[in-house]
Amino acid sequence: MGGGGGGVAWRTLGKKWLHSTRALTHTRIPPNSLLSLDLPDVWIPNTNCRFIPSSRIHDVKSGIAGEICRMKNAVGKLPGLAVLLVGKRRDSRTFIRIKIKACNEVGISSFIAELPEDCTEDEIINVISSYNENPSVHGIIVQLPLPQHLDQEKIVNAVSLEKDVDGFHPTNIGNLAMRGREPLFIPCASMVCIELLLRSGVEIIGKKAVVIGRSRIAGLPTSLLLQRHNATVSTIHAFTNNPEQITSQADIVVTDVGVPNMVRGHWLKQGAVVVDMGTNLVKDPSCRQGYSVTGDVCFEEAIGVVSAITPVPGGVGPVTISMLLSNTLDSAKRAYGFT
Repeated sequence: MGGGGGGVAWRTLGKKWLHSTRALTHTRIPPNSLLSLDLPDVWIPNTNCRFIPSSRIHDVKSGIAGEICRMKNAVGKLPGLAVLLVGKRRDSRTFIRIKIKACNEVGISSFIAELPEDCTEDEIINVISSYNENPSVHGIIVQLPLPQHLDQEKIVNAVSLEKDVDGFHPTNIGNLAMRGREPLFIPCASMVCIELLLRSGVEIIGKKAVVIGRSRIAGLPTSLLLQRHNATVSTIHAFTNNPEQITSQADIVVTDVGVPNMVRGHWLKQGAVVVDMGTNLVKDPSCRQGYSVTGDVCFEEAIGVVSAITPVPGGVGPVTISMLLSNTLDSAKRAYGFT
């Protein structure tokens, strides 16, 4: 996944708080959900917020690690993930470090190519081509955003369809948009967003959903997935008039714009469900790193209005990383004919 990782606070992954203004005490996990994550079957009322230990992230990773071990024993091969980083953006380097650490934890081989800020498109495409041809590499991610002088579309499209574990290839996005067709890979953040809704018992069919942002990374594919689940979807972008008014009518709100605290409490309908996929670094002298991480939604205002919301950090992000690992494993299984 090229972008960063950022919940209804449905999953106790990472440093997460659970919030809900209603106690749904017996909402069972649907049997035909997209993924097989070990998600809880209850929401915690916001009158009883509590800190959830980060150890549960390993519930997901341990399943992936077990499958990798089984494949290694059967065919003597491991999945491989290649990462391409251009420039020295601090946030991009942080995201890459998290992804590589996750690979190491489950047994995925990692390959890293770092290119300078002023590199050419041809240099990048040459690196991608070498990974496309490398049988030990089963997934390739180009860390986004790229420097402005580069054609991001051209570079992302150079990744082989069979190794597009981010799900950004035009064929994967196109198949996602068409009924009756299935992409090889679905963008990880969008897949997690829908899975959280499904597993938390949130009704999607016929509901009004607003997606703020239309990026290839999360906004666009999330809109397509919500439509597949028969929501009535509106997309908010830079040219939308009265975004507050449109958003305030939505039962489900998903954000992916990278603007800290853009969505305020008065933007939100009472009882709405909010998935915040924004990950923004904000200068904060009180923090040891000199910055803090926040989402696109003003969390403190939202929790007094909504029925459920994902926090940042610790919401969508940790599960998104796990989906990247899962996509890489699936790609390797396909390459080796392993089931």
